[in-house]
Amino acid sequence: MLIDFHTHLFPDKIASRAIEALKQGIINTHDRLLLEPQTDGTLSGLLKSMDENRVDMSIVMPIATSPTQHSTINCFAKEITDNKRIISFGSVHPRQEDWEETLEGISENGLKGIKLHPEFQSFFADEPIVEKIVKKCEELGLWVLFHAGEDYGYKPPFHCTPQRLLNLIDKTGCKNIIAAHFGSFSMWEDVAKYLVGTDIYMDTSMTSGFLPENFCRDMILRHGSDKILFGSDSPWQSPRQSYEYLTSLNLSEDDLENIKHKNAERILNI
Repeated sequence: MLIDFHTHLFPDKIASRAIEALKQGIINTHDRLLLEPQTDGTLSGLLKSMDENRVDMSIVMPIATSPTQHSTINCFAKEITDNKRIISFGSVHPRQEDWEETLEGISENGLKGIKLHPEFQSFFADEPIVEKIVKKCEELGLWVLFHAGEDYGYKPPFHCTPQRLLNLIDKTGCKNIIAAHFGSFSMWEDVAKYLVGTDIYMDTSMTSGFLPENFCRDMILRHGSDKILFGSDSPWQSPRQSYEYLTSLNLSEDDLENIKHKNAERILNI
């Protein structure tokens, strides 16, 4: 069993434009394309990739990039969720006035959590409004997955560092937080310093080719494999690349099973 906890897709009519816009953002920041999409960004494209890479279930992470997008995004999230192969999180924008009502609607519609992207949505992870959102989500039984660390489409300062995530954990006491990209992309020494050993969950997305294997294995063993979730960040990396990286870490079979599917099944009640 393999559950990919971190994937992205878009409605068919905007998928190609969305992928091109994200590619252009990377090019504008770095003068070249550093990541080549592995799918066309559609639901059918993700399902095809899942079949090719032997993924049993994918969790989709949409992002409301403006305060007015949440309704459309959350309706689409509910529409594509079949609880067999696809589960979609919802999203709110921290600057929307009716965020609390939106979270209640997400919960009522049976979605399992929300995705927040501090770069796309222009907020710092430890702002007071974020504390309120995370606490409300925990009250509703919702998980909160943050894009954490650097983002290829943006320049410093970055809005979700390990220190800011630790501030958020300390201020809220919440245990429903998941930090993507193994705690914070390209900030892994600070992840080891501030986040390893806390109650935060981390996913493995976008670590293959970036995070040294020995360093990753050490963090998993110290943090606990029961708080690590397999993720690819599809379409930006393929599940196969992410899986091969995970299996190269020489973890025990129990640790691998936790990361591959057991943790996701437990926290999402699958």
